[in-house]
Amino acid sequence: MYAIVEIAGQQFKVAKDQKVFVNRLSTEEGKTVDFDKVLLVGDGSNITLGAPAIDGALVGAKVLRHLKGDKVIVFKKKRRKGYRVKNGHRQSLTEIVIESIATSGAKKAAPKKEEKKAEPKAAAPVKETAPKATAKKSSKADDLKKVEGIGPKIAETLVEAGISTFAELAKTDAAKISEIIAGVRGNHVTDTWPAQAQLAADGKWDELKKWQDELDGGKA
Repeated sequence: MYAIVEIAGQQFKVAKDQKVFVNRLSTEEGKTVDFDKVLLVGDGSNITLGAPAIDGALVGAKVLRHLKGDKVIVFKKKRRKGYRVKNGHRQSLTEIVIESIATSGAKKAAPKKEEKKAEPKAAAPVKETAPKATAKKSSKADDLKKVEGIGPKIAETLVEAGISTFAELAKTDAAKISEIIAGVRGNHVTDTWPAQAQLAADGKWDELKKWQDELDGGKA
């Protein structure tokens, strides 16, 4: 017999005498604990499903020990920004052993009835209707920050000016772009932005990345 049970926000497939590592529980070591969020119980060919949990089903377990998992290193870096952060994390865990799986009071899912095929009906005459005007779908905005030299504030300013895609940015003159972002603090070189946007619009990401590695803030 096995069961699928939710423990501390995670779902596990468990069987009797199985040891499981779960997120830290508040129960003391050596004590027993019951879990009532049993989603499925299988016993040979018999399977009982919950909706979502099975009424009356319980999974009993004993807390063996509390411990911490292996250390995980999280490293974040932003190119040419001087930003580097390194953190370590060890997840607090609890080791438990499954002692029992009880299904008393569980309601088994009723077998599905075969649906009768409806006899085909005579097709009703189709009425001719005037064609409806289809609304133009708005083009999905692109992440303009992928263009070297464009930060969040500049991207926001360009979107407010009606430039939200790589294709639109590629068609905009560099001088016009400078006028649009004139209110954004900093010295911004826009000469390469339309060309970069064109490569992005064409999907030439490898070529764009190779070029950006040679740029500094959008300047060649």
